[in-house]
Amino acid sequence: MRLSNLADYAVITMCQAAAHCGNGRVSAAELASETGLPVPTVQRLVSRLTAAGLLRSLRGAGGGLQLGRPAAAITIADIVEAVEGPIALTACIEEGACDHEIGCTMKPHWPIINQKLRAALAEITLDQLRHNAPAPPPIPVKEHAA
Repeated sequence: MRLSNLADYAVITMCQAAAHCGNGRVSAAELASETGLPVPTVQRLVSRLTAAGLLRSLRGAGGGLQLGRPAAAITIADIVEAVEGPIALTACIEEGACDHEIGCTMKPHWPIINQKLRAALAEITLDQLRHNAPAPPPIPVKEHAA
């Protein structure tokens, strides 16, 4: 499994925005310049991140962007969901999204798997990334006898 480029760029953009949280506001153009991402991409991300409440856009003189809430209260899961929608490994959990839905033995298990994936991403905050804090220890994986 791999995050889309847009989700990756959203994390990069949010980390850079968090670097400005003590300095007031930052513009989308500044974020683009500082991250090396194209301005149109950053503008699209800013729009989605603002709609999700992760960034706040202030208009007028002295306007710009700032975090919508403290960096410690923003998780990687929040950022990914803001640009990608709900975290899910498969689309089949949505009604009618799979041709093999009837009789599928996996469908009842996907919500549990997706919940655990989201929980893992929700353990890592923007503040941890910003300060290069170590990630929490990995969740132990139970090995099953073959």
